[in-house]
Amino acid sequence: MDNVKKRPILAGFLAILGIFFGYLLLWPVPFDPVAGPPRAANPAGTGIFAKNNALAAAKMVETGHGPEGTAFDAQGRLYTGLTDGRILRVNVASGAIEELANTGGRPLGLNFDANGDLIIADAVKGLIAMSPDGIIRTLATDFDSVRMVFVDDLAIDKDGIIYFSDASQRHAFSNDDIIEIFERRPSGRLISYNPANGEMKLLLDDLYFANGVALSKAQDFVLVNETFEHRIMRYWLKGPKAGTADVFAENLPGYIDNITEAPDGGFWLAVVAPRVDELDNLVDKPFMRKVLWRVFRLTGDSPVQMHSYAVKFDSDGNVLASLEDDSGHIFMMTSVLQHKGQLFLGSLLNNAIGIIDAP
Repeated sequence: MDNVKKRPILAGFLAILGIFFGYLLLWPVPFDPVAGPPRAANPAGTGIFAKNNALAAAKMVETGHGPEGTAFDAQGRLYTGLTDGRILRVNVASGAIEELANTGGRPLGLNFDANGDLIIADAVKGLIAMSPDGIIRTLATDFDSVRMVFVDDLAIDKDGIIYFSDASQRHAFSNDDIIEIFERRPSGRLISYNPANGEMKLLLDDLYFANGVALSKAQDFVLVNETFEHRIMRYWLKGPKAGTADVFAENLPGYIDNITEAPDGGFWLAVVAPRVDELDNLVDKPFMRKVLWRVFRLTGDSPVQMHSYAVKFDSDGNVLASLEDDSGHIFMMTSVLQHKGQLFLGSLLNNAIGIIDAP
């Protein structure tokens, strides 16, 4: 009799187990992963990347949610864009905020041109500009007659040419862009735009989530970050290598975001979060990356840690310094901009800009 009573319980347990494993193995996922070569050993915690909490001392200036990128105008005033589309001017000394415009999208990278217009890489609206009196106009939404779905960052040369990244042609912007980590299908691009005639040129494609963009001091090359390949690519604009690309830095310790030129001709790189070891170990196993995605979705967890880095490079790609914070004070840091001896730290998800003395 006891065995008879136990059978329904056992059957129910097996049914639940079957559903669970069916979910892990068969549930549809919103991406199509491919295998890649094994990763090199993660350098986090070693050498120049030895653990520290230097960024934990940053002063915070409240802005509202998601001050992803920052820029200073010719008068030394700080600007940023928020999750809700607002463009703000921030008084660093007093903390006062002035709302100037709303793009209606999601402003990311920012930079001023020679005319005083704020050029904005808006993930939703494309490449746009804001005049000094707050008027928004569109510069580019399409490339080769196809809508760009994730314009990300930009840099502007002395002739006014805008170099910008289109992060992905497969997945539009959301605050949950870890799909690209799991998928590993390169579809990002580096594009140039000439505001004088509207001409656009494709400089690089098949990038693994094209993100931060920065010009060298001599403007002989432009850098573009591949977030989920932990690599910075260099595209040569002048000299004997003009029109070719090579690796500026690789095997970095985390998911890299924006990059900016430093006053000394080097560069500051924002690392949003450390690499996820489980994903590094599964880079050549696309099926298991699907399983891992389902696990994270089932538990509600995120593989991304609240631990950011600011990494300083010289002009040749050598790492000079690495500043970190794993306390949660500085998190999801997406930009590092040096201005008058201080670093201004933007974030995709924080409610403030961090400010700390540059080393």
